[in-house]
Amino acid sequence: QVQLVESGGGLVQPGGSLRLSCAASGGTFGDYVMGWFRQAPGKERESVAAISRGGLSTFTTDSVKGRFTISRDNAKNTVYLQMNSLRPEDTAVYYCAASLIYPLTHSEVDFRAWGQGTQVIVST
Repeated sequence: QVQLVESGGGLVQPGGSLRLSCAASGGTFGDYVMGWFRQAPGKERESVAAISRGGLSTFTTDSVKGRFTISRDNAKNTVYLQMNSLRPEDTAVYYCAASLIYPLTHSEVDFRAWGQGTQVIVST
């Protein structure tokens, strides 16, 4: 079972940028579809983005399209979420997750391995 550790969260002003990273260990990283999810206070966890095993196919939810970009480096066993033009409504705990569903999924039920989450706060 792959283990996942997120990093890169923090406090940022509206309009700013952050890059989240998720390092994987204990499995063959290239076997997994990777996803980013987020959970805001008082809300259900939602899918943000997902990327196929080779990185050629991606999914980005409508609310972050054009602002967030998911990418991966299989040589480094790491998936990234570049977040630009951040808004207060992007405030949430962000989780990365791994799925063996091929070729691409962004459904939470398909992801079996999860990181512990990293907090992102967008505020003045």
